[in-house]
Amino acid sequence: MILSKFAEQLHAFSAHPHLQSRLCVVLTALPEVVQRDFMDDHSFRITLEDFTPGQGWKLFMACPTPTAMMTRCVVLRRKLNDTSLQFTDYVIAHELAHAYLRNGGWGEITDIELAADALAASWGFERPASWRKS
Repeated sequence: MILSKFAEQLHAFSAHPHLQSRLCVVLTALPEVVQRDFMDDHSFRITLEDFTPGQGWKLFMACPTPTAMMTRCVVLRRKLNDTSLQFTDYVIAHELAHAYLRNGGWGEITDIELAADALAASWGFERPASWRKS
């Protein structure tokens, strides 16, 4: 169901088949409550980076409304098309965790990066060992 909701946004990733398939895997692996949160938020977007050297970034986001004072947008980099499955899945889940937490903490974890890592891990997408701080 979540894939049909975001079909148009997922289509934007078609030139990057590895990234597109991993995004589909991660989205469908999310707990139902998280999927529902994203599907019920009409301003939520998942997009591919649009960076041009010397010109900068282009990013289109939904505008806040009187009933929704914030919007959420997960931006994924093209280079994730060329990374390992574990790393790609982790980055996607980590960024989706930020969106779900609205860039806030999770439970007792107040650091937003640690919170996103912990939530992504609870979904089955742990930070790769080579990226963990010792």
